[in-house]
Amino acid sequence: MAQAVDVDIGLFPESAVRLAFFFGVFATCGMLEWWAPRRKQERWQRWISNLGISALNQLAVRLIVPIAGVQLARLVEEAGWGLLNWASLPVVPSMLMAVLLLDLVIYMQHRVYHRVPLLWRFHRMHHADTQFDVTTGVRFHPVSILLSALIKLGAICIIGPSAMAVLIFEVLLNATSLFNHSNIKIPAILDRTLRLVVVTPDMHRVHHSILNDEMNLNFGFNFPWWDRLLASYHAQPRMGHENMQIGLERFRDAEEIRLIKMLSQPFR
Repeated sequence: MAQAVDVDIGLFPESAVRLAFFFGVFATCGMLEWWAPRRKQERWQRWISNLGISALNQLAVRLIVPIAGVQLARLVEEAGWGLLNWASLPVVPSMLMAVLLLDLVIYMQHRVYHRVPLLWRFHRMHHADTQFDVTTGVRFHPVSILLSALIKLGAICIIGPSAMAVLIFEVLLNATSLFNHSNIKIPAILDRTLRLVVVTPDMHRVHHSILNDEMNLNFGFNFPWWDRLLASYHAQPRMGHENMQIGLERFRDAEEIRLIKMLSQPFR
């Protein structure tokens, strides 16, 4: 199968832009976790496995997925396909609408991953992390990541976003996934303000609760509005953020942080 290729966005390839934002946000969140942690927890042993599976995911996407989202968006735009191309909106409203619609697709995908047993078997590896920090935001099973990439490509064909809108969305998605999984202590008043426009760590941590009813809430990654509009929003965990248990009851053995154990979880 053909490999995805880079598309130049302005002066730089899109992969360079994405990597620059990824490492910038990762480093910032990592330093804030060290400086002002929300919960006391160990991280170095987990970081090796979580970052290792993230690297494996990137390699798998590059080798298996035939085309990058930005590249497909450019082809779709040239062909005049998709709802936004048919609507012929001005550039800025079209880009805003594209980012919102793509985010809604990811929100719905997340809910489906929790609802369909076969998909949940692969997605649950993300939830099996017994701690919650910036590396949890890149801890996903390769099958889950590949399926998500294909869903995103299908959404691009239907929505018809511009290449720039797709790049903005992907940068936002990567950045917010790192941020909202971070173990950062944010003052309550600031958190209440931030979660009006973005999913905060305290908001998303509820979703990683060991309690099933809390785990099946707060599905948003970028924007908090879908959870509020679609009745899946929950403000705080019952046990409080310092006392709540993170992860799944089934996969709590210390060996489960090994890379081979993480990859085999869906089949056990």
